[in-house]
Amino acid sequence: MKKITKETYLQWYEDMLFWRKFEDKLAAVYIQQKVRGFLHLYNGQEAVLAGSLHAMDLEKDRMITAYRNHVQPIGMGVDPKKVMAELFGKVTGTSKGMGGSMHIFSKEHRFYGGHGIVGGQIPLGAGLAFADKYFKRDAVTLCYMGDGAVRQGSLHEAFNLAMLWQLPVVFICENNGYAMGTSVARTSHSTEIWKLGLGYEMPCGPVDGMDPVTVAEEVHKAVDRARKGGGPTFLEMKTYRYRGHSMSDAQHYRTKEEVEEYKKIDPITQVLDVIKDKRYATDGEIAAIDKRVKEMVKECEEFAENSDFPPIEQLYDVVYEQEDYPFLPHKL
Repeated sequence: MKKITKETYLQWYEDMLFWRKFEDKLAAVYIQQKVRGFLHLYNGQEAVLAGSLHAMDLEKDRMITAYRNHVQPIGMGVDPKKVMAELFGKVTGTSKGMGGSMHIFSKEHRFYGGHGIVGGQIPLGAGLAFADKYFKRDAVTLCYMGDGAVRQGSLHEAFNLAMLWQLPVVFICENNGYAMGTSVARTSHSTEIWKLGLGYEMPCGPVDGMDPVTVAEEVHKAVDRARKGGGPTFLEMKTYRYRGHSMSDAQHYRTKEEVEEYKKIDPITQVLDVIKDKRYATDGEIAAIDKRVKEMVKECEEFAENSDFPPIEQLYDVVYEQEDYPFLPHKL
């Protein structure tokens, strides 16, 4: 695995802080009705992404996830201004404003969504890995899902075929404790989700999803195994979200005390504590990072605000083109 250095910690701090503040801004503009529809935020789960990215080869590896998907493409290299513009429904967005919150996508950066159907991305992740194995691309797919999605039958079908064909895929369950507003204990006979892999003899295990170091180490092992032809792995990231399932979630299913208890192990705070303890940065340098992050978020908001909505003609460019029907020529 790539060595975890001073630079790694500083990058983690800046990245995770930016992801948090980026989504805090989304929450604010959602209340102003500048972002419509559903909005599912990642606050608290940033260590899963930070550690995963450290273990990936961003020149060839792929990522696919569910609808809590705003910051993952940014980590994969997508311009954050385009991500925010997509949420604003603007033509400068990642899908020209027609995907919205749950469907961020970038083929260029190998980020394949962004899926609103619970568990719908799981067989697609296996399919991406199948294509890479078939074409001998030496790439690995990281396929993420929530704890609620593991009750979907498609997971078991995908697990079976992934093991049968030894596909280069890492299945990652981000267990934040609640499927919407229902706890894992109320919906699953076994609360140790990682054990689902045992039925397929798939390498599997639990991971502290609040610590980017632990995440990086375990994801690296899985990615390395997959790249060497050892097949899939199933990891359960034990994590927590500080906001509701979506912006409309009143969160009656948990107490404020529970949330505050988990904030004591906030991944951003943990990384910042290491930076301070090991004197990787001065207070002034940390303040400079904070200021830079604030300015970057402001730039994203201004870009989205000042961009145009898509022209009505774009509607005709995002449907299948019929060769013998020349009356609506496609421009995209």
